[in-house]
Parts: sequence; structure tokens; C-alpha cells
Amino acid sequence: MTEEFSLRRVAVPAFGPTAAWSVGMGATLPVIALSARDLGATVPVAALFVGITTVSELVSAVPAGVLVDRLGERRALVLAGVADAAAALLAMLAPSLWVFALAVALSGPTGAVFLLARQSYLTAAAPQSMRARAMSTLGGIGRVGLFVGPLLGAPVVGHWGPQAAFGIAVVGGLLAAAVAAASPDLGAHLAAPTPEGGPAARVGVLEVVRRHRAVLLTVGVGVLAIGLARSSRVVVVPLWAEHVGLSAAQTSLVFGAAGLVEVLLFYPAGSLMDRRGRVWVALPVTVLLGLGLLVLPLTTSLVAVGAVAVVMGVGNGLGSGIVMTLGADAAPVEGRAPFLGVWRLLSLVGHNGASLVVGALAAVASIGAASVAVGVLTLAGGAWLLRWLPVYDPRRRTSGVGGSD
Repeated sequence: MTEEFSLRRVAVPAFGPTAAWSVGMGATLPVIALSARDLGATVPVAALFVGITTVSELVSAVPAGVLVDRLGERRALVLAGVADAAAALLAMLAPSLWVFALAVALSGPTGAVFLLARQSYLTAAAPQSMRARAMSTLGGIGRVGLFVGPLLGAPVVGHWGPQAAFGIAVVGGLLAAAVAAASPDLGAHLAAPTPEGGPAARVGVLEVVRRHRAVLLTVGVGVLAIGLARSSRVVVVPLWAEHVGLSAAQTSLVFGAAGLVEVLLFYPAGSLMDRRGRVWVALPVTVLLGLGLLVLPLTTSLVAVGAVAVVMGVGNGLGSGIVMTLGADAAPVEGRAPFLGVWRLLSLVGHNGASLVVGALAAVASIGAASVAVGVLTLAGGAWLLRWLPVYDPRRRTSGVGGSD
């Protein structure tokens, strides 16, 4: 970078599309199952609808990276915004469960494009000394949007019903596309030049994986563990709260307190990573989440469950942007967007596998045993990252980006 990078200077074009999209997503996530019920789904079928977006995002993670690489970041954002608005409109007007399922499935790929396009830009634009703050801000903006979305959706749902909340996502998608279209092409002057000065060649996904399999099999495995821990707490805490007799309202209060802590910590987390190194955040994240999962089965009251949930919220809040930052550190110059797509796939495998792991362990043992088992896996993941992160610390490298064989 020849000119000083400023998060404030690029705030609207860099974070605006993601903010608008995440508000719409936040408004619709709580009503997917309710909308399916209104269209005639049984309770088990309605629960499956919640997982459609997750599965479609998992499947589209790598193709989204290829799309961003082919179209460029701004055009990919405009396309994703329009597609997201169209999917939300289809969901809002869906006359049947089949149409609604199609609409929900289409929102997964658009979300993947939003995140990867902005991550790809910030990976190239932000200097190493500010990279973690840029990524944690991107992650924090998304969390704020997911927090604000339900607040905007509540009165809409109360007046017009669950499907009306998708109208907020229509507006969010169109606004995101408009902001991206009206903004300068931030990635145009960051076309990933090679060290020799020429433009970077496009690299296929399989070739990207082959070249950088070392970092994918080391730090990437640790990222998978972080995703597992983060999602496991969302499954384990409410089930344990029910087990000890807490009401749904009390469980919501517990999550609200933990969520507030998370929102407050995203920028300090990025600053700590930039100033002291990635290990200073990655290790506390895994330790706090791991210990929280280990201790949770010992709690029996609202205060105790709430305290453990807040401790895990601190860990999750400190981890805001950690996965994207580690991906940015490892990302190569050639094939940056496809690599980030593969990196996100690893995170999503851990994220989406959490419910399966917890469910399987709870079925053969108990929810308490499942919490302890995932806690042990999380601490092991922290030890793994402690071993490998210093090897790929960008401050220790004199040239090149990312690991290769």
C-alpha cells in the first residue's frame, strides 16, 4: 500500500453492503421456522427449514470464492445484493413450502459472496499492522446487523405475520447492491500483483489447495475446532438450561447477556491481535470456550448458567474476526478469493458439525457428557493452534503470503 489505509475512509464501501445485508438476515433468521409452519409444515419439518440456509452456505463456500475471483469484488457484491433481494421477495410471497424452501436455499450463496468479497478486499487493502482490526470490524458489523435485524422485524411480524419480515431483507439486499454499485471499485487497484510486478494469474481451487495444503492442514484444522466450539455452545447451553429447569424466557436472558458482551469486544479483539499477535486471541478464545463447556454441567441455577454463558460470550467476542484474520494471513496472492472460500469451508464444517457431534454424544451418553467432550476437543484445538500459529505469524515472514509445500 502506497497510501495510508484508514478504516474510517473506506467504512461505507467496505462495510456498508455487509451491514445492510446482515440486518436483513437478522430479521429473517428467527422467522424461517415460523413461516414454514404458517405454510403448513409440521414442527419437525419446520425445524429442517432452519438448516437449509446453513447447508446451502456450506455447499456454496468454495464456488462463492471462485465467483468473486472471476467477477471482481464490486460486481460480485452487486449481483449478490440483487439475488438476495429476489430470494427474500420470493420467500415473502411464497405460496407453498416448496417455493419457500427454494427461496431460503438461495440466501446461503448470497451470504457467502458478501463475506468473501469484503474479506478478499480487506486482505489485500489492509496493511498487516491493521489487518486484524479490519477483519474484526467486518465480523462485528455483521453481528450488529444480526442484533438489529430482529428488533426491526418484531413490529413487522406482529402486524403482518412471519413472512413479512422478509420484506426487510428485500430492502437490505437492494440497499447493499446500491451501496456497492455507487462505491468506487476498491479492489481495482488491488488486483493482486505478483512480486515481479505483473498481474496475478487465476489459479484453480484444486491447485490452490495443493499449493497451500500445509497451512490448511495445520492452522486450518484449528479453525475447524474454533467453529465447532462456537456452535456447540449455542446447542449445549439452551439444552442444559432446560435440563436444570430454566424457562425459555430465562434462557433468552442468558443469551442476551452473552450477546451484549460479544458485540462490545469485537474491536478490542482486533486491536489485541494486531498489537500482540494472533496467539494472544486464539488461545483465550479456545480456553474460555473450552473451560465454559467443561464447567457448564456443574451449574444448576440461572446465575450459574448465566455466568458460564457470559464467560463463553467473552471468549466468542474476543474471537470476532479471528477466523477471517487467520485466513487473510494465510491467503496467497494468486488465487486469494478461492483460497478464502476453502478457508471458510473449513470453518463452516466445524460450525455445522457441532449439532451433529453434540446430538450424537447426547444420544449415547447425556447432554452434560457432550458438553465435556466438546470442551476437551476445544482445548485440544487451542493447543494445536498454539503449536502452529507462530509458524505462520505474518510478522515473522520476510516475504510471501501463506504456507506452501
